[in-house]
Amino acid sequence: MEYPSKLIEDAVNEVSKLPGIGKKTALRLVLHLVKENENRTRALTEALNKLRANIRFCKTCFTISDEAECVICGSHRRDRSTVCVVEESNDVMAIENTAQYNGVYHVLGGVISPMNGIGPSELKIEHLLQRIAQTKNEIKEVILALSPTLEGDTTAFYINRKLKALPIKVTSIARGVPVGGNLEYTDEITLGRSITGRVVFD
Repeated sequence: MEYPSKLIEDAVNEVSKLPGIGKKTALRLVLHLVKENENRTRALTEALNKLRANIRFCKTCFTISDEAECVICGSHRRDRSTVCVVEESNDVMAIENTAQYNGVYHVLGGVISPMNGIGPSELKIEHLLQRIAQTKNEIKEVILALSPTLEGDTTAFYINRKLKALPIKVTSIARGVPVGGNLEYTDEITLGRSITGRVVFD
């Protein structure tokens, strides 16, 4: 693709590195920003810079947060006896949008994937085990809400094996979520039913 400007080309190359955005979409976005009021473009730049400089992860559940502890972990209204284990922060947002769950979360930061060099030690699995141990039997149920992929199932089996010896109910979300899909892209009704219709993990 020929570009009228090296500045445009550089911007397109950077924007196209975002997931789900190809060169044509990136070019359309870049040209839109060029036409926009300079203040709006500057506001976007400042928001992204602040995001990179100030974003934090909750010290308890590891979801994205503005503070040391996220609003969910800090709320006295949440049921702390139930922990929903998810891959990433966007899965927390997806489940929260269903309004069907009132427990707390634990974000692994991915799934076990030997092909990509990701083993259990690269994830927050040990932190989950430590968290359970530190609560002194307060946690009664762990919901494995991982995407129904080979990697997600492998991770779920690994965690289930680690929790076998503990007096904790281990469940997984019902398979209303399509196999091979991601929670992030599942509609809220299906995801909500999967949470409320969860089954004992076996």
